[in-house]
Order: sequence, then C-alpha cells, then structure tokens
Amino acid sequence: MATVLAAQLAQIAANSKSTLDVKAQKAAHSKSLIFEPRVAASQNFQTLYSICRQGYEELCQLDSRFVPFGITIFSEQSQNEDRGQMTAAENAELDKKIASFLHLAGARLRLMPTIKAVEWLIRRFRIHEYNTSILVSTFLPYHTIPAFVTLLSILPSTIPQVYKFLDPYIRSLTQPPRSVLVHEATHHPEFLATLSTYTLESCRSQRHYPALISFWGGIMTEAVNGMLDRMRSGRRSIQRSNDQTLLQQIGPTLSDALVMPKVPSLQIACYMVISIFVAKGDLDDAAIAVLMDQLVAGWTAESLRPGLVCLSILAQYRSAKYISRKVTRALRNIPNLTDLIFDIGKEHNIGRLATSFCLTLIDRAHKKGDIRGLLVVESLLLGSVLSDQQTAAVFKSLLLSANKVDDAVDAQEQVRKSIASVIIKLSQLDTGAAKIFTQAINDSEVDVEVLELRLGADLRPRLLATEPQQDVQMVDGETQSSPNENFESALKRVGSLSTSPTDSCLRAGSSDIFTDLCSVFLSSLAERDNLEAFAELAPLHHDQASESPFYLTFLMRIWCGPYPALARAAALDVAKLRLKDEDCGSVDFQALLPYSLAALNDPSKRVRRAAGDLITVLVILFQGLDTKSDNHIRWGSDHLHDNVENLEWMTVDVCHKLLQNAITPSLEECVLNNDHVIEVLQRSLNSSSKTVGDGGKRNHLSHGTRRSILSFLASHTIHTPLITLKIRLLASLNQVKAVSGITRTRLLLPLLKWWSSLSSDEASRVCLQENVDESTFDQSSVEVVVPSDIGGLEFLLHVVETQQLITRPNLLHVIFSRIQSLWPTMKTEAKHTVSRRMLELSQKNVSGDSSVVSGEAANLLRNVDLTTDVLLFFLESLQPAAKMVTEPPSGKRRRTSSSDAHRGLGTQPTPELSAMLRQVTFVLQLVDGSEPEKHPELLNALFSAFSELQQFRVLVGSELGYLQNLILRSLLAMVPAYKSNQSLKIDSTGGHGDLLVNCIQKSSSPSVQNTALLLVASLANVAPDLVLNSVMPIFTHMGGSVLRQSDDYAAHVINQTVKEVVPPLIQSLRKGKVSPLAGASELLLSFVTAYEHIPSHRRLGLFVSLVETLGAEEFLFALLAMLANTYGNTDQVLSFAIEVFNYFTVEIQLQSLIKLLGLVGDIFQPRPSLSSALLGANEQIERDPQKIGLRQLTLVPHLLSSKKLTMQISKLTERDDMEASKVRELYSTLLEDLLVLADSLKQHKTLYNRCGDALSKILNLLSIGEFIKAVETLLDRPDIVLRRKVLRAVEIRIDEESQADANSRAALLAFLPHLTAIIRVAEDMAYKHIAVGCVDKISEKYGKKDIEAVTAAAWTIAGSQCLGQADDKLRVMALLCLASLVDVLQDGVVPVLPSAIPKALAYIGESITSESPTVELHNAGYAFMAALAQHLPYMLSGSYLNELMVVSSTSSSSDMGSEANDARLQCLRLVAKQVDAKILFSALEQNWATATGSGSISTREYIDLLGIAIDNHSKADISKNATPLSTLFLGALDIRRLWCSESGTAEDITRQISRIEEAIYVVALKMIYKLNDAAFRPMFSQLMEWTTSLPKKDILGRHLRLLSVYGFLLSFFSSLKSIVTGYASYIIDSAAEVLGSTTLKSAEERELWGKVLQTLAKCFEHDQDDFWQAPAHFSAVAPVLNSQFAHASSINLTDSLIPAIVELAAAADSQEHQKELNSAILKHLRSEQTSIRLAAVKCEQDLTNRLGEEWLSMLPEMLPYISELQDDDDEDVERETHRWIIGIEGVLGESLDAMLQ
Repeated sequence: MATVLAAQLAQIAANSKSTLDVKAQKAAHSKSLIFEPRVAASQNFQTLYSICRQGYEELCQLDSRFVPFGITIFSEQSQNEDRGQMTAAENAELDKKIASFLHLAGARLRLMPTIKAVEWLIRRFRIHEYNTSILVSTFLPYHTIPAFVTLLSILPSTIPQVYKFLDPYIRSLTQPPRSVLVHEATHHPEFLATLSTYTLESCRSQRHYPALISFWGGIMTEAVNGMLDRMRSGRRSIQRSNDQTLLQQIGPTLSDALVMPKVPSLQIACYMVISIFVAKGDLDDAAIAVLMDQLVAGWTAESLRPGLVCLSILAQYRSAKYISRKVTRALRNIPNLTDLIFDIGKEHNIGRLATSFCLTLIDRAHKKGDIRGLLVVESLLLGSVLSDQQTAAVFKSLLLSANKVDDAVDAQEQVRKSIASVIIKLSQLDTGAAKIFTQAINDSEVDVEVLELRLGADLRPRLLATEPQQDVQMVDGETQSSPNENFESALKRVGSLSTSPTDSCLRAGSSDIFTDLCSVFLSSLAERDNLEAFAELAPLHHDQASESPFYLTFLMRIWCGPYPALARAAALDVAKLRLKDEDCGSVDFQALLPYSLAALNDPSKRVRRAAGDLITVLVILFQGLDTKSDNHIRWGSDHLHDNVENLEWMTVDVCHKLLQNAITPSLEECVLNNDHVIEVLQRSLNSSSKTVGDGGKRNHLSHGTRRSILSFLASHTIHTPLITLKIRLLASLNQVKAVSGITRTRLLLPLLKWWSSLSSDEASRVCLQENVDESTFDQSSVEVVVPSDIGGLEFLLHVVETQQLITRPNLLHVIFSRIQSLWPTMKTEAKHTVSRRMLELSQKNVSGDSSVVSGEAANLLRNVDLTTDVLLFFLESLQPAAKMVTEPPSGKRRRTSSSDAHRGLGTQPTPELSAMLRQVTFVLQLVDGSEPEKHPELLNALFSAFSELQQFRVLVGSELGYLQNLILRSLLAMVPAYKSNQSLKIDSTGGHGDLLVNCIQKSSSPSVQNTALLLVASLANVAPDLVLNSVMPIFTHMGGSVLRQSDDYAAHVINQTVKEVVPPLIQSLRKGKVSPLAGASELLLSFVTAYEHIPSHRRLGLFVSLVETLGAEEFLFALLAMLANTYGNTDQVLSFAIEVFNYFTVEIQLQSLIKLLGLVGDIFQPRPSLSSALLGANEQIERDPQKIGLRQLTLVPHLLSSKKLTMQISKLTERDDMEASKVRELYSTLLEDLLVLADSLKQHKTLYNRCGDALSKILNLLSIGEFIKAVETLLDRPDIVLRRKVLRAVEIRIDEESQADANSRAALLAFLPHLTAIIRVAEDMAYKHIAVGCVDKISEKYGKKDIEAVTAAAWTIAGSQCLGQADDKLRVMALLCLASLVDVLQDGVVPVLPSAIPKALAYIGESITSESPTVELHNAGYAFMAALAQHLPYMLSGSYLNELMVVSSTSSSSDMGSEANDARLQCLRLVAKQVDAKILFSALEQNWATATGSGSISTREYIDLLGIAIDNHSKADISKNATPLSTLFLGALDIRRLWCSESGTAEDITRQISRIEEAIYVVALKMIYKLNDAAFRPMFSQLMEWTTSLPKKDILGRHLRLLSVYGFLLSFFSSLKSIVTGYASYIIDSAAEVLGSTTLKSAEERELWGKVLQTLAKCFEHDQDDFWQAPAHFSAVAPVLNSQFAHASSINLTDSLIPAIVELAAAADSQEHQKELNSAILKHLRSEQTSIRLAAVKCEQDLTNRLGEEWLSMLPEMLPYISELQDDDDEDVERETHRWIIGIEGVLGESLDAMLQ
C-alpha cells in the first residue's frame, strides 16, 4: 500500500502547478521575460504591477481595444488573484480573457509595452504554465527575435505535445529555424492544425495582423508542398487516395478562410496554398469545381485579382469544358471583367479559364436564351488572351450553338441575331481571328449554307480575299437589288426583264441580266416555294428550255461559278428536274456534258452529289436516243457560245459510250472524291485496251471514240467563257499526251495562244470575275504543250519575247518551267534547237526590259542536263567570236604591236567586248555546272578555250581569274576519265604544259594557281610527257606563292602536286645521265627557300610528304643538309629538322646520318661533287667550306639526340634478328665514319669539337652495357678533349638511366673502378671534375646496392688526388660527392671521415678568409657537414663541433650573401637537432665568447641555435644539462653589460641588444617549460645572486646587468603568471634595493627603475595565492613603493609607479594593508611639491576606479584631504581632484557635497 500511495502522490505532485516548497515557489516567481531571475525573485507583485501597468496603459493609447482588459486581468484586484485558489470555472473564464488578450497583443510583440503587459500575465497568472499552447502560438511568428528565446527559457519542463519539437531549442536556448517549423508542419498535422486554428480565431475576432497571415501562409504552403511530395506514389489510385486524404485534412481550414471577406490577406494566402495543391496533386474535376465555387463565394475587391489568377490555375487542371453556375455568376458580376482578364493575361496564362467561361456563356445562350454574355465572348475573342486552338474551340461552339437554337428558346429570333452579329463582326476583322474562323468552319460539321439561311445573314462575306478556293456570293455587274428589297418585289422586278429564247448566258452581253436573275435566285433558296416561283419567271424561258439555251445556260453558269455550294447544288437540282420533263426526251444534251463533268470536280460534296444525279438523268436521256441516227436535235449547237461554228461535237453513240462505259461505273467514287473524275477521264482517253468491268462485261472505247471525246472536250475548253470550266477540264486533258496521232497540243494550242495574247490587266480581270487564281490557269494553259509537238515548242520559244508576256512574269516563268520539265523527254534535235534559242535569249537585253526573259533562259540552261554535243557546240561558238573580237581591223594590223602587253594597254572595253565576255562566262559556267567529269570529250575544246582566254585576258586588261578557274576546274574533273578510258586521247601538239606553266606564273590568284597545280598533277599521272618538260619552273614558282598559303586547300594542292608530279620526274631523271639527287636539287631548293614562308602548322606534313615521295633513303639527308645550310643552326630549324628526322624508321635515319657525314667530307674535297650541287660548296664567290661544314656538323649531334632514335635503337640492340643486325651494321659504319671524319678535321678545332659532340651522342644510342663498353674503349684514346666529351656523355647517360634497371645498375657500378682510376691518375682537372660527377651520380643512384665499390670510390675522393688538390672546383665537386656518399654509405663511410672532416672545415675557413671568398666551396663544405649531422651526428665530436662553431661565427660575420647564409644555417640547425645534447650544450657554452665576439648576427644565430636545440631535446636532456644551460643564459644576460662597456650606449648598439635580449627571453622560457621546479629554482636563485656579484664600484655594470635580468623577469612573470608568483620572494630584496638606491639621474637608472616597477606590477597582478597579503612580503615593498612618489618631479609616475601601487592594493586584499597604503598616499597629498600631490591624486583616482566601494570604505579619512585639495594652489591638482570626486560619486551613487561641507 505504501508503494501505491507513494506512486499516486508522486503523480499528483507531477501534475500539480502549486507547491509548498518555498524554494520552488521562489524559483517559479523568478520566471520573467524582462528581468534576470535573481532580480525577478526579489520583486513583489505591487512593484511588478506598477511596471507592467505602465506598459498596459501605453498599449491602450495605441489601440483602444485593450481598454476592457483594464477591469479584469489588469485591474488593481488582479494583484491579489491566485490561480491556485480559483475554481475550474473561474480558471476557464480567465483563460478566455487571456486568450483574447494574447490574440490582440500578437500584432505588437516587438514593442516593449506589450512585453511588459505579457510579463504581468506570466508573473501573476503564470500563463506560461497554464496557457502554454496559446502563448507559444502567439510568439511563434516572431521565432527569430530574442524575446522568443527568453520565452523558451521560462517554459515549464512539461510542454504540450504539439510543441515537443521545441525541446532541443529550450535546452540550448537558441532560436528554431524556419525549416524546423516547416518540417514539423509537414510531418505532424496536429501542429499545422493548432497553428491554423490560432490564425483563424484571430481572423474571426478581427485581431489578425500581416505578420501572422504571412507566417501562416508561408508555413501552410510549404507544408502542403512537402506533404504532397511525401505522399507521392507511382500508382494512380493510391496517389488519388492520398490527395483526397490531404484535401479532407486541410479542406475545412481552407473553406473557413476563403469565406472571410473581412480578411482579404488570408484569402490570398489560401489562394497560394490551393494553387500549390492543385498543381502538384491529382484532384478530380469535382474537387476542383468545389474549390472554384468556394473561391468565388467569398472574394472581395481586394482579393479579386489574385483570386482570378488562382481561378485560372484551377481551370488549367480541369478536363470539363464548362464552369459551374456559381463561378459563371461571380465572373459576370465583376465590373470591367474583360479589361481585368486582359491585364492578368499579360503575366499569367488565363486562356483556359477564359475559354471555359466563353463556352459556358455560349451554352447558356442557346439553351436558355441568355444573350447577355455574348458581348463578353466577343470582347475576349477580340483580345489576345486565347490561343489559336482555344479561339477555334469558341468559334466552333458559336457555330454549333447557332445551329442548335430552336424556336422554343428563340421565338423572337434575338439569340440567332446576336450570335450572327458576333460571328460576322469577328470574321470581318483583318486579324488572325478571321483565318481561325474560316478553319473552324471547315473543321465543323455544320452546313454553313444552311446556317446562313437560318440566321438570315451571310456569315462569310470576306472569305473571297482569304481563301480563293471557297465560294462567296458575288455579282458580275453593278446593278444590284436594294438590300431592303423583299423577295416578292425582287421577283416582280426581274420578271419584267426582256430576254430572247435564243440568248445564252455563256455569250457576251448577258452579264447584266444574269446578275439580276442570279441575285433573286440566291434569295429564293431559303424557301422551296420561292425557288419554284423563280423558275417560272418569264425571262428564264423555262418552258422552252429544251429548245432554247437561256434557262440551262443560266443554271450552268451558276453551278460553275463562284457561288455558295447551296446555290450550285440547287442549280444542278433545278436543271435535273427540268431535264426530266417529257419535252427533253428526244434532245441531244451533250453540250451539258463538259459542265456536268466540271461539277463532278467541285470541292463541295453536296454539289458533286447533285452533279451525279444530273449525269444519271443524262445517261437515261442518251439511252433513249437512237445511237445510229444523226437526226436528233442538238441542244445549244447554234447559240451556246459566240463561236459555235468552231465547236466539235460527238455523235450520240460516242456520248452514250462516254457516259455508260467511263463515267457511270465510277460515278459514286466521283461523288466521294472530287479528283476522281480527272482520273476517270484521263484513264479513259489514254488507254484503248479492253477493261473488264463489273460482272465480267468488257467496256471498249475505240481510237475514234477517244479521239472524238478529246476533240469535243478540247473545243469546249477553248470556246467556253468560264475560266473555272477551262481549268477543271484541263486537269484531265493535260494528262492525255495524244490520241490516234493527234496531240493535245494541236487541239489546245489555240487556248494557249489566246491566253498568252491577253495583257496583264485583261488576264487579271478575267480571273477576278470568277474568283480564280491566275497562276493556276497559267500553269494549266502552258501544260497543253507536249515535247513531241514541234509546233508547241516553237510557239513557246517565240512567245517568250512578246511584249504581252514580258508584262506577265508568272506566265513567263511557267513557260520556262514547262520547257525545263519537257527537256528530259525531248529528242536530240529539239534539245539542240531549244538550247541554241536559250543561249541566244540569255545573252539578249541582260539589263533591259527583257532581263526577265534572259534570266529565265539562263536559269533553264543551268538547271537542265546539257548533253556533250550541246556543250561542245557552245564552246566552239566561242572561238570564232573571240577571234573576231580580238583581231584588230586590217588597216591597223601593221601599226599594232604584237606584244600582249601593248595590246592590253591600248584596248578599251567595248560593248561587243563586254557582251563576248559575258557569253564566255556563261558558257564556261554551264560547262562547270554540268558535271564535267561526264563530258571528257570537251577536254581539247576547253584547252583551246583556255588558250584563247590567255589572249583575251591581255586584251581586256584583267586577269580573268574566275574564268580561268572555271576552265581549270572542268579540266581537272575530266582528266581522270582519260586514265580509265584508253580510247580517249589528249592532243599532244597543243602545248598544254607550257600553257599551264604560263598560267601559274602569270596569275596572281591563289585559287587559279591551286587548281592549275592540281591539273598539272593529274596530267602528270595520265600523260606525263605533256608536263614533265615544264615542271621545274612550276616548283620554283610554288616556292614563292602556293607554299606560303596557310589554308587547308593549299596544303592539299601542294601534297597532290608533289605526289603526282615528283614520281614520274624522278623516274625520268633516273633514265638520264644526271643523278636524281643532283637533278632534284632545284626542286628541293625551291621548297627549302620557301621554308620560312610556309605556315608553321603546314611545314612538317609538307616536307615529310616531299621526302616520302622523293624517297627518304636518298633525299632525307639532302633536305636536312640544305635546311641547315640555308638558315643556319637556329633553334627553330634544328627543332624542325629533328621532327622531320623522327618521322622515318631507324634504318633510314642511320643511313641519312651516314650520308650526311659523307656530305661533310665531300665539302672539304679539292673538287666537291655532291656538296656542290646541294650546298653550293664549289661556288668561288664567298666559298667557306669551314662555315658550311660547321653548319652540317652542328646539325648531326642534334639529330643523334633524338629520343625516338635512342629508344628504337635500344629496343633493336636487345634483339637478335636481321633487322637488328642491319641496324648494328649501320651503327658501326656511322661510328667509323665519324671517327675518320674527326681525324681528318683535327686541324679545325671547332669542327673537331663538333665531331666529339656527335660522338658522345652516338654512344648514347646504345644500351647501357654496350655504351659502357664503347666508352671504355674511347677513353683509352690519347685525345683529352675527346675523352672529356665521352665522359660527359656518360654523366648525362647516368641521369637518364632508371634506378630500377638492373642492367644499368650492374654496368655503372662496374664502371666505378675505371672512374676512380681516372680521379687518381688523370692530371687534367676538368677531366677529374667530370669523373667525380659521374661517381657522385652513380653512388647516389645505385650506391646502396654495392657498398664496397662505393666505399672504395669514397677513399679516392677523400684522398689527396681529389679532395686534397688545390683546385677549388675539384674540391667543391669532391665535397658534394662526399655529402652524397654519406647519405648512401652512412656507417660505411666512417673510415674515410677522419681525413675528410678536417679538410672540409679547413676549406670552409679558407673560403671565408681568402682574398677572394669562394661561396661554392663554403657551401659545399657546409653541405658535407650537414650530411654528417643528419646521418652520422656522433661523428661530430667535441673538437670537430668546436671548430665548426668557430668557423660558423666567422662565416656569419662575413658578407658572403644569402646563399652562403642559408647553407650555414641549414647545417647548424641540423646540428642542433641531431647532435647529442651534452656535447652540443658544452660546445655552445665553450664557444659563446667567440660567438658574441663575432657580432650581433653571430650572437642571434647562436641564440636561435640554442632555441632549436632546446625544442628538439627532451625534458630529461634539458634537466641533465641545466648547468651549462645556466651558464649560457647568464652569459647571454650579460651581453648588455659587456657590449655597452666596450662600445658605449650608442643607439644602434642598444637596439641590437634589445632584439638579442628578446630572443634570449623567448629561448629562456622554452628552457623553463622543460624544467621542473626542483631544477629551475636553484638556477633562479643563482640568477638573483649573480646580479649582485659585480663590485659595488661598478655601478654602471650592476645597473646594466640588472636591466637585462629584470627584462627577463618581466617576461617571466608575464608569461607564467600565477604559476611562478612564489618566485617573487627572490626578487623582493633586489627590487627594494634598486628602488631605494636609485637616483634616476642616468638613462640606465630610469630604464631599470621602470623595469622593476613593471615587473612588480605583473607579479602583483597575477597573485592568486595571497602571496602579497603576507605582512612580510607586503611590508617589504609597500613603503618602498610609497617612497617613490618623491621622484614625481623627475619622471612620469602614471605609467609605472601608480599601476604597481594599484595592483599591490588589489593583491593585498586586506583592510589593514589597504589602510596602510592609503595613509601613506594621503600624506603625499599634503606634500609641498605640486608634482607629488598631483601624482598622489591620480593614484587615488585609479585606486577608486579599480577597488570601488572596497577602497571607499576609508572615505572618512580621505574627506579632509579632498576638501583641502579642492582649494589647492595648482589648477592641475584641483582638476584631478574634481575628477576623483566624480569617480567617488559614481561608485557611491550619491553626491559628496554634503560630506565635504
């Protein structure tokens, strides 16, 4: 029971907010937003109420809504309220008032009055415990301000679950970032619900504010976005379910917020949330519709624009076309809706909403008769918010609605009129809307004609201009019926017209009557009765229709005219009905057939259906006629057209066959497809074969029948006045080439002649009357010409020059296009005729009125495939004309010079010359554009033209580069055909080669030159005899022209020329007596001369190509030799030569080198042969064989140094095959030739040296083993220069060898004895240098693999023959080599060191003390000592180390440069790090005097060395060597005394000493850090005793030593602080003595006095062990310090004495000590000396400021002195006293005036 009771009590205590624990109550009372806890805990409610009430009253002034709270939670009575004593109901009521206040106060939480008011609620009503949730909700929008962190600090340990996520921030008292709030809202809907509830409640009570709305809207938006991402699923059903769940979660909140019209900002925030939700979610139309309804239900004028934007976003995600009634009504109620939509549409996509709105308004119009929205629809369609697709949808809806309106809805026809008005207005605009409307009509299934009749309006009045293919209402004359005339009046008016039965509406003069009748006919279509009444009109002669043509021709003109389809179909139906009458049964109506067939070609299916019915009636009529009789009445044969006598007619039998066999079987297909009748007619006319029809019945159209049909249709096509009929019949006829030998051209050519005879205006007028596209008829009329009809072709060739056609450019273009299309099928003769005529036309009136004709003719020739014969004719036509132009008149021939130049200068261009030039250009362009490779027969003719062109070029004074290039390109294309076809021959007597050379040399055009070179190359391959005799001038010219070009094409030209021309050239040279090498020297020279002008990126490829083509075995060396000879051995030339050299194989490279050496030998022959041809060595003018030979021998080593050559030879020498054997043989030959050449050139030193360089490079070509063998052999030669070069080659080769290569290691280590022998025996120092360098590198790279061999080498180097020599360079090399050997051998080198170390130290000294210091020797010695220090530090024994220290001190005082200093310092630092501590510190101690005697630099280096040593040795080492270190530091601290005694106290000496002492202090502290107290305390004691060890007479010396020591003590106490306070006992007596005995007369005394006081001040400052509180310590220094005021007149006490006294007073935290100090200072206030009083006052000021109330406890004792000082005689004292008083008052918080009175 006890356990259960205890648990229950614990639970009650945990849930209880009241406690009897006084401490807990005090802690709870200390929770405050404003005050610190300790201050808040001490406040009572009365004091707190007065503070908080003031804040509340300020809030009331800001907002009167706070006033009612003054009688409740802010009343006087509230001070006595205790929530713990209230009932539950009272607490609930209180909670409501608190919540109401917090909602209102949230807007002003940044103001201090609000915080004060909330403070009262927290302190009195503990709302942070009882109302935690609403309090945090109120503060949450301000989570980034400090007040929120303060709120977190006072929250109880248990907070509501919804805010548990704030626990980490409560513990750390930091502001929660926004991302945390968003994450919580995303993953915990209860937090979002709490925040939303608080926000909505604030808005309902009108206590919202912008920051709250913005905060909630942002959190809500990001949370919804996050939830959508979190709930995303790949399955549509799950995704839809998740979205519905989220909608149910946030839907109620959004619904409540959207219907708050008084809070528009909240609505706008909801719009943002809805937009995100709909855009990322997957909601169905019903949910989106509900959201749209809710959105418009509560929007206001302020939220209207954002609401429309949101509505447009929602509309984009709906699939339904219409919007709801609520949304429609809301949109219609918006004033200036369209303007607002247009404005929003500039920034947002509002088209979907506008479209749905329009569709809904249109739907309401036709279903309910509501036409009020049609104006809105019209406005939106006129705007730019709808896309073309959306506009088309609205147009279709308008058309469908207009078609669906019935009388039940639109009894007064207002709806139809309104819709028609909108449609007509929109379709008449000159904008894209009209085109969209037209497309909508075509796409919709509405019969527009019927719709027009229903609406009583013409809906398409302007489609004529936009779509010529469509039908529009149109009249031919100006006489029109009045627009207000009704049908009865119009019928009566036209009934009075007078017509003759024999008149025809297809004849001229019938237009006026036809127009009147046609307008009434169109009006009668609306009612069937009206149409019947119209048919009975007297002027139509309905009853005589079977005899007279007027009635039927009227109908024919309508159904073939540009009238509505309804009218055309009605005309066909009326004609059909009339033909069914009995009086038509015996009449031949074949005149109707062309018009009926044309109707079958109508675009309208209705018209075609009516035409099919009419043809069916005609078939019946012809079946009733006797096919064997010709006595039938032929309708219209006398009066149908104006020229009926020329009409061709068919027999009744032919008519019957045409209809029965051709048309009727395919009639249904013709109705379905308007183009099918064309196919039927052309198939019937083109084929006489029997075709099996349905049921196996054979249908047959004989030749005669087809000819009769063709003639009949052609004659009616010619004579009908209707252009539409002509076009539709020609569509079939133009697909019939001929029938029975009669071409369509023979029959239809009159039509073309008539049409081409019309002027431009006449043709346009004819087409405009029938709304026909003129270009269509142009095309149809010209297509009547077939290629086999010469008459038609001749007419076309003739008519193109007529004046009428020049004014009709389209017809002219069509004619030329027709000729071009006929060209492939023309016969050869016709092609010749046409091409000659076209050539003539192309050259006539190029700039006159006929320029269009000439241009068309030229284009035709360019675009057809001209035959070889035609092109040959064109070329041959140029030659006599050219001769005619170029030959001068006969009378002037004798007076005209034959010189081309003179003729060119004396001739001026004439019109004939210009015309000829134009013709030549055109013909050559035709040849070039006709794929010349297909016409190789033109080659000789082109060469002839090219020859004439050279003369023509001089004549006109121009290069004519374009024309030359045309010919050359064509020739280049033709030449390959002569290689593949042996039957083709090139005329060898034409001098083609000379002609091309002349062209290349005289032309300045790069294009011409390039093409000519390619032609030469191609001819050299096909017919080499034509060009080889002239090829050398070509290459000479190339060097100055083509080779200098940088483009890719020029490079191709050069390569091609070289590859094609050079092989046959070399072959011809081989057949001759001259060697190919000498014969090709001119060719090589041309390329070499052009080298520097050839673009750098082209050189390598060009020269490699040249050498490969010539043959690298013979010509590579020649090219390289000529390059070096021409341009010298510049870096650029050498680098290029190596690049070319590397391109070839090893064999070719070695052969070339052998030949190059042979060439050098030939230079020095008495009669040079090869060198004279290649290098000009036999030229007596400025002949200098040595210069020529030097250039060649300089080239050889560079070629031999090629890495590629070295690598390839190394690989080959490792093999044992034929290739490797050949390479070895070549290598031996090369080496032998080089040695022979070197022997022959011994008398020429420079040349001999170059041979030595080449020799070393040759040796490097071998593998290391072979190389060393060859080297050993060569080193036996007596020539020292040669041996040096060989050994230098060894040294370089060592660097190149790999350390991991076993072969290299074995060979080089085996070579070491040879090198040591050289060092021992050789007398040449340079030779020894190289040998030592080789030993050094071999040892460094491979020494560790063979210690014995390297040790032997070390003995030699350290011996007298190397290191012991007097040559400084050899010493340097030896020392550096020994340094490397130390690294390699380490302990193995120890036996050598006893002889090497003394020499090294001696050489260092000599390098410093000699007359000319040798820095290299100095540095080499230190490098050797550094290696010893690093690897063998134990070898640096005491004597060696002492000697090293001595020479280092000497070195530091010498000025040998920074490099020497670096070498010395690096060595000494290694010594300090590596040498044993005892030896090192002993050596430093012994050589300290030497170092200090060498100057400040040496001393500083010594001190730095000591610091490095201390850093790098352990504490144990330092402790063991405390004695020498102590001695060292005592000596260091005595530098000031010693140097000042010797040199005085000059400023520069003092400055150097100060820097040295600072370094000493730093090093001393490093040592102290490594010593314990037991080790250091004796040293410290010894130091203080040492300060007084000098004789008392040496006052200056004692002061200087003390000054150094106290400088160290100041650093000591400043750095170690309280750790070493106890050491102050050692300095008390010394400090007291110094302060008591000093007179401050000298600068040293003043500096010492200041250092002592600063040291004491630091010691006082860091006292944490009450050291100075001890009476013995305090009494030892306090009186001495007080006595120092006496020096106030001679020194400023503010910086030294006063801080010391203040720190002493603070450290001696005892009232007695402070009183003692104060009393002593007060005595100084009455001193006779003003300076003492002033210093004492300043000291009291600082004491007051530092110690505050603690010091002012002695104020009563101070007051009399203060009072006296206020009347002091000195103004400074009075001023400082006043400052002191102010300081006292500031500490006490009260004035001293009363006390001082």
